[in-house]
Amino acid sequence: MSASLPGPLLLALHSSSDSLGVAVGSLQSEAVPARTAAFPLGRGLSNQLLHCLETVLPAAEWPRLGRLAVATGPGGFTGTRLTIVLARTLAQQLDLPLDGFSSFRLMARRLRRTGVAPAGEPFWLVQELPRHGLVAGLYAAAAGAPGGIAEQRAPRLYASAADLEAEAPGACLAAEPRLPEDAAELLACSRDAARRGDPAPWQPVVPLYPTSPVGAGS
Repeated sequence: MSASLPGPLLLALHSSSDSLGVAVGSLQSEAVPARTAAFPLGRGLSNQLLHCLETVLPAAEWPRLGRLAVATGPGGFTGTRLTIVLARTLAQQLDLPLDGFSSFRLMARRLRRTGVAPAGEPFWLVQELPRHGLVAGLYAAAAGAPGGIAEQRAPRLYASAADLEAEAPGACLAAEPRLPEDAAELLACSRDAARRGDPAPWQPVVPLYPTSPVGAGS
């Protein structure tokens, strides 16, 4: 399935929403389009994860991998955790670098790249959580950051939108994941990190699940 892609390969996994996004591309070249797919699995992710992965990248091709990337959330804890566990296991067994990027950062890159987000100013991505407040992260274009987008405030729980303005000014945009588009953004960020020579040990890559009370620290 991936014979047309020049190796080494880069695999990106994203399951911070109800769908699984998979993207496979060349680690060193963007000349050949990546293979991407989205699977609306919902709670069936645990039973279908490997099957869906192999429809995009058969297990026989896994030795061609040179780097891995996974979305760390925020999102559904179980779904995000499953792909992180798989990515960490592959990274350990195949001795590969593993990049972890928040799902909000991937959305921010897509919105900035497509002109939806403001061009030269920081902006918030916001997801409302009924009865809990909202989860938000602050982003801005930055040439020195992987994928050209900097996470100035990592996603965490806030009581209200007023708290965002008090912390840092910026337009507020809805955090709405799109797959497989955001898996492709993950692929691009990881490829850029590889080009920069950024280290990517698998051990620090863990799910981001912002349930800490407001004021408990970022």
